[in-house]
Amino acid sequence: MRWSSPGRPRKNALARSFPWRWVASLLLGAASVAAFAPVGWFPVSWLSLGGLFALLCSEVDGLRRPRHGALLALAYGLGLFLSGVSWVYVSLSVFGGMPVALAGLATVLFCAVLAGFPALAGALFVHLATCGWLARALLFAAVWVLTEWLRGWTFTGFPWLAAGYSQTPPSPLAGYAPIFGVYGVSLFCALFGALGHEIGRRWLSTTACPARRWLRWCPLLPILCAAAILLAGAMLHDLRWTEASGRSIRVALLQGNVAQDIKWRPEYFAESLRTYYRLALENPAQLTVMPETALPAFLDQVPVAYLEALRELALREHGDILLGIAIAEGRQYFNAAVSIGASPAQRYRKVHLVPFGEFVPPGFARIMALANIPMSDFSAGSDGQRPLQIAEQRVAVNICYEDAFGEELIGALPEATLLVNLSNVAWFGDSLAPTQHLQIARMRALETGRMMLRATNTGMTAIIDVDGRVRSALPPFSRGALTGEVSGYAGATPFVAWGNWPVIGCALLIVCVCTVARQRRWVAKGSRVSHVGRETK
Repeated sequence: MRWSSPGRPRKNALARSFPWRWVASLLLGAASVAAFAPVGWFPVSWLSLGGLFALLCSEVDGLRRPRHGALLALAYGLGLFLSGVSWVYVSLSVFGGMPVALAGLATVLFCAVLAGFPALAGALFVHLATCGWLARALLFAAVWVLTEWLRGWTFTGFPWLAAGYSQTPPSPLAGYAPIFGVYGVSLFCALFGALGHEIGRRWLSTTACPARRWLRWCPLLPILCAAAILLAGAMLHDLRWTEASGRSIRVALLQGNVAQDIKWRPEYFAESLRTYYRLALENPAQLTVMPETALPAFLDQVPVAYLEALRELALREHGDILLGIAIAEGRQYFNAAVSIGASPAQRYRKVHLVPFGEFVPPGFARIMALANIPMSDFSAGSDGQRPLQIAEQRVAVNICYEDAFGEELIGALPEATLLVNLSNVAWFGDSLAPTQHLQIARMRALETGRMMLRATNTGMTAIIDVDGRVRSALPPFSRGALTGEVSGYAGATPFVAWGNWPVIGCALLIVCVCTVARQRRWVAKGSRVSHVGRETK
C-alpha cells in the first residue's frame, strides 16, 4: 500500500483536478474584461485576480510546480486577451482583407504571445511564494505588475488591458495614478484581490470549524490592509497636483465618420475634404483638431487652395487648426500632425509606430502582403519633440495608440499645458477597441494632471478632465464636432517627475526579498535533513 504525507495531496488526485482549474482560470480571465470599458465594473478585476491568486496558492500548497503555475496563469491570459482584444481580427480580416483563416490564426497566436506574460508571473509566484499570507499577497502583486510592465515595452510594447486601466473613476484606486501611474494602480489592484481571497479563506475556515470561533478575528488584519488601500486611494483622488494656467480656450474636435473601407479610395478624396472643411466652418474655435490621417493623402498632394481656406478659418478666430495627415520628407514618410493658422506652422511626427499597421517587422513582409493596409511603411519621428505652441497653449500631441505609453508622454511635461490625441480606430469597427482606448486616455489625464482632447474619425471623440472623467463625448459612428471650453494646466504630478521606476523598483525589491527568503529556507531544510541523517547513522 502507498501512503502519502498528511499535509501533501496525492499526485494523482491533484492531477485529475488540473483541467477544471485551467477552465476556471480561463473563465476568470474572460470575466475580467467586464472590468474594463465599456462595461466598467471595476470590482470584477479584483475578484478575477483574487481568483487567480487562489488557484496559484493551491499549487504552492500542493505539488509546487512552477510549470503548473505558468499553465494556470496562461489560461487566465488566454481568457483575458481572446475576449478583450479580439478586435485585432476585425482589423486584419474585415478591413485588412486578410483571408479569414489566416486572420483568425494570427489573432490566436497574438493573444497566445500576450498570455505568455501572465504565464511568467504564475511561474515566478509558485516558485518564490513563502508561507506568510502578506508575503504571498505582496509577491503576487509584484510579479503581476512586473510582467505587465514587460509586456508594455517588449517587441515595441502592447500595454492594452493592464489591470490598472480598469480602475479609472469611479474606482477609489484611481487616486494612486498621479503618483504611481497605471502600473502602480495595477499593483494595488492585484494586492487588493489577493487580500480579498485571504479574507474569504479565513472567514470560511472558521465557519467550517465551529470549535475554532476565536479564529473569526483572523481576517481582521487583511481587512484593515484592504480598507487602508481603498481609503488612501479615495483620499488621494481629491488632491490636485496641477493648477489651471492662463485663459481658457474654445476647442472643436472634429469627427468625420468616414468609413474605413472607402476612406482611401481616390473617388472619395474630395468628399473627405468637403466633410472636414464644413465641420470646421460650422464650429469656429481657437483650437480645431482633426483626427489621424483625416485627409487620406500626403500633405503635398492636398490642394494649396484648400489648405489656405483652412488657414483663413483659423485666422478668423485668431487660432489654429491641428490636422492629422501623412507627410513626406525626402525618402521618409511620417504619420504626422500639422498646425495651420495664426501660429507659425509646426509639425509633430509620430514616434511610437504600430507594428504591422504602420511598419512591417523584419521577416513578416510576405504575410503582410496578404493584407491590404495602406500607409504601412512609415518612419518613426525623433524622440524629444517639443510641444506645439498653438492657440495660446503648449500642446503635447500623440497619435493613435501612443497614448497607451504613459512614460513616453511625460517627456513633453511639465512644459506642455494640454494633451491632444489624434486617432483613427475605424480599423476595429464596432468593437471594444474605441471604448478601451478612451479609458486609456482617461488614465493619461489622471497621471499627468492635464486635460486630454481626443479627435477621432469614428469615435470616441471626447474632452477628458484632469480627474480622468469624461466631460463630454460624441456618439460613436456619427458625424459632428465636439466643442467646449478647456484650460491648460501647469505643474507636475509625482508620476511626471518619477515615471514608472518607483513602482518597478518596489516590485523588484519584493521579488528579490522573496528569492533570498526561499534560498534561506532551502538551506535550512537541507541542514535539517543532513542533521537527521547523521542521527540515524
